Amino acid sequence: GTSGAFCDWTAAEEPAPNGPVSTTTRSMTVMPAWVIDKYGSNEALRFTKNAGFPVINYPNEVIVRVHSAGLNPLDVRMRDGYGSASLSMKRDPLNIKSSSEFPLILGRDVSGVIMECGLDVKYFREWDEVWAAIPPWKQGSLAEFVVLSANEVSHKPKSMSHREAAAVPYAASTAWSALVNTGGLSKDNCAKKRILILGGSGGVGTFAIQMLKAWGAHVTVTCSQNAELFVRGLGADHVVDYTAGPVEEPLGALEKFDLILDNVGGDTERWALTLLKPWCGAKFVTLVTPFLQNTDRLGIADGMMQNAATVATKALKHLVKGVHYRWGFFVPSGPVLDEIREMVDAGQIRTVVEDTFCFSQVPEAFEKMEKGHARGKTVVQISK
Repeated sequence: GTSGAFCDWTAAEEPAPNGPVSTTTRSMTVMPAWVIDKYGSNEALRFTKNAGFPVINYPNEVIVRVHSAGLNPLDVRMRDGYGSASLSMKRDPLNIKSSSEFPLILGRDVSGVIMECGLDVKYFREWDEVWAAIPPWKQGSLAEFVVLSANEVSHKPKSMSHREAAAVPYAASTAWSALVNTGGLSKDNCAKKRILILGGSGGVGTFAIQMLKAWGAHVTVTCSQNAELFVRGLGADHVVDYTAGPVEEPLGALEKFDLILDNVGGDTERWALTLLKPWCGAKFVTLVTPFLQNTDRLGIADGMMQNAATVATKALKHLVKGVHYRWGFFVPSGPVLDEIREMVDAGQIRTVVEDTFCFSQVPEAFEKMEKGHARGKTVVQISK
């Protein structure tokens, strides 16, 4: 990665702040962006100066000029074609134009400035600095501009630069959704609760640790030995090194947990649910679900039936043992980002940006993401 100072800026010059923004954006028809025209490896990424300029189609939408875009493991998986059946259905529910998924712009995290507001937008105005997590079925942030619905957008934390802010929304919203929406936790009920995070050094895990510590929970984390100092620095109370052998043994020796957040998947479900307090409303929340694979593999209707059957079977099996089994999901939400912004500005959540790439270096940023095991986030600087 490089610092933004050495980038060749492809972005157009800022229009004068007092100029009529809407005419500036309305007269534009194309913009620079990184797109894919097919699923595949990094060779599928293509830079173009002629990507279609985003258009406000609904009165509650805003156009955001992207300053920084954050990358997540999901971007690499979407480039490879993960979720394509479900997501293209969501993009084009009536399947009017079957080729509507391409060219596709990746990038789920954005920090930038509002350039134009739809007629019904009340809480934002032009030139507001905002951040957002972009739903996977929408065009992403590896472009000069992006269109979002106003309820997906939130004012950016004042204490963060665009570069830092772009590293937060998607992973932090996913952590929030898993802990609060699915897990039933909040700042009012976390004191003295024991939480286990399986895979705590990735994007979602690092935000989950900080939220839970801010809310007064006791947090145990599994991670590799070389990430131990990192997660302890974020507030983890107890760390179990998964490289030292099977973690179920050291974890089994600990007091039982009120909630487990699983970012690892695979074999963990076989033993992890025995670590929960039985008959106390304890929950196992996994973010590693076959939800999109099922719909990709079986089609929408059969995939949804398979999903319902899988989660119902597992939930029932574990309920018999007195614990609750749940799937966690990312949910795009401006109000959630408002809450996260307050925690950021209060110093309760920080982000670690490990690497910053220029707009011209998007393929290198994806290569970095593919290596995995990052201790922080990867950000692409798009305009000054």
